Amino acid sequence: MADETITARTIADRHLDQVAAHDPVSAAWLGLHPGDDRQPDLSPDGFEALADLARHTLTALDAAPTTATPVADPATDPADRACARLLRERLTAELAVHDSGENYRQLRNIAAHVHSVRDVFTYMPTDTDGDWAAVAGRMRNLPAALHGYRATLTEGMGRRLLVAPRQAAAVVDQLTAWTGEGTGGAGWFADFVTPGPERLRGELDTAALGATAAVADFRDWLRDTYAPATADTPDAVGRDRYRIAVRHHTGADVDLDEAYAWAWEEFRRTAAEMRAEAERVLPGAGVLAAMRHLEEHGHTVRGEEAVQDWLQQVMDRAITALDGTHFDITGPLRQVESRLAPAGSAASPYYSGPSLDFSRPGRTYFPTLGRDSFPTWQLVSIWYHEGVPGHHLQLAQWVALADRLSRYQTTLGMVSANVEGWALYAERLMDELGFLDDPANRLGFLDEQMLRTIRVIIDIGMHLGLTVPADAEFHPGERWTPELATEFMATYNGSPAELRDSEIVRYLGWPGQAIGYKLGERAWLQGREAARRRHGAAFDLKSWHMKALAQGSLGLDDLAGELAAL
Repeated sequence: MADETITARTIADRHLDQVAAHDPVSAAWLGLHPGDDRQPDLSPDGFEALADLARHTLTALDAAPTTATPVADPATDPADRACARLLRERLTAELAVHDSGENYRQLRNIAAHVHSVRDVFTYMPTDTDGDWAAVAGRMRNLPAALHGYRATLTEGMGRRLLVAPRQAAAVVDQLTAWTGEGTGGAGWFADFVTPGPERLRGELDTAALGATAAVADFRDWLRDTYAPATADTPDAVGRDRYRIAVRHHTGADVDLDEAYAWAWEEFRRTAAEMRAEAERVLPGAGVLAAMRHLEEHGHTVRGEEAVQDWLQQVMDRAITALDGTHFDITGPLRQVESRLAPAGSAASPYYSGPSLDFSRPGRTYFPTLGRDSFPTWQLVSIWYHEGVPGHHLQLAQWVALADRLSRYQTTLGMVSANVEGWALYAERLMDELGFLDDPANRLGFLDEQMLRTIRVIIDIGMHLGLTVPADAEFHPGERWTPELATEFMATYNGSPAELRDSEIVRYLGWPGQAIGYKLGERAWLQGREAARRRHGAAFDLKSWHMKALAQGSLGLDDLAGELAAL
């Protein structure tokens, strides 16, 4: 390829292809390499190979004629400059995480390397015998992937790069759930292959049995060998490690002290709104009593299939109501599936985006946590977050624009704080548009806002060892600990105990990720308000939304400014 044809977008998409060739989980998520039956290389060599890809791409980016200088060339395509800036920032942030040794101690209850050996199956097609043959092959390759990660964690033990005990314990419990032990079931892998063709029944069942045995063996090693070595490891990561993590999750060098102080302001504002809304639900009872009332007497869906259908209806109704008025929701963007999260998942709902060709649609996942009764007062707002107009609308729109932007900008280059900020903005938008006028549903929305605000306070507070402000009503002047954070959540948020416990483990094991929801929402709101002021009476919210969703990924260093200019 001649030098003059090299652009940031070609470099970015070449990097995506190289990552997909190395990492079968990324390839399956993107919908590339159908029939691939590999599992990820979770060994030290595997992680180093990914780091080498990032280094080589940065070298190519430096040498490209249109991106070699940080000073914008007026003749250069602005979209290409934006892609170059994102690619450079993302790869630099990824390398900082890698070079700090985080891969040697990455165990947590959500989005961990170990989860990828199961997650990859949820991205695979299962329409043909050939698809199922690939499933069987991938299950046969699972033991080697876990063996590779055992080598990585063993190297971490030797370097004293370890997780805290509660992280190891959480993963041990999750892996036990995967195996089906204690429930009388055959385990997740056996259940997954049950719909497979009879012609491959023996092959599928044998592969599932081997995968389950490998998970149990890895679980036993974690419990009996690895976990004891973590006994003296603190929960908090400290300011230096936290800053590296925050850059990776937000695409910005966040002023952590400012963010902590701002979150307390948001906490007080939201608490006042919740008190007012609780009065509409149950006058004179207070916030927590109003929430307990809704848990016991509010609208409830009973049964797993029923709640799955109900959540699908929430998304379908939102698409119908918003299309043509506040968004253009056409073609494959209208396809989003409600699913139940598998056993052994974290306690929070989540979303998985569509493949690049939309052959696999976007999907929301709801963890039932062994329950059969589901109060809905929180779920409406949450499903606006996970589905439409939240994660699904943004990420599916990005995929639809992948060829116009770059595939990298709309997939691998995503910045957590951008997408989580949009999803939280989507909840607020639905409140502004009147979709949450019912007092129960609006209290649920405010409770979710409070949860995301509490995340900023206790995530920063625990990892940096900060104290509660002296003027706070809750334990003024005390230093944050996991126990204090759990009490704080129980006092000011209506989440059930099992979710609170899962959340605390999540924050401690995934530092810096949880603060991106509120900080991202702040950037989206700031950008919208600046654009509104600039346009005055001519400001059109639908037009602004569609332009905003057409930008692809941006970090918080750039997001508010780019939104303001639309």
